[in-house]
Amino acid sequence: GRPNPACMKRITPSADLAAAVGNQPMPRTEITKKVWAYIKRKGLQDPREKRMINADDNLRKVFGGKNKVSMFEMTALVNKHLK
Repeated sequence: GRPNPACMKRITPSADLAAAVGNQPMPRTEITKKVWAYIKRKGLQDPREKRMINADDNLRKVFGGKNKVSMFEMTALVNKHLK
């Protein structure tokens, strides 16, 4: 099948999100990948509760000031930072 154009649409991350993924416009899927790469690089996935993500200073802004969010919640919060 042809790729879904909505997925391929380039989105500019917000200034807060750009701190983690950079400020280049890119498809949503790429932004998600970059957020995960950032989380892994910084070791922010909770070792005991794998589905929880611990925020550092950059991600706390993206997470609306929360120190810890679930993966599911994170996706919704990241999406709020995409125009």
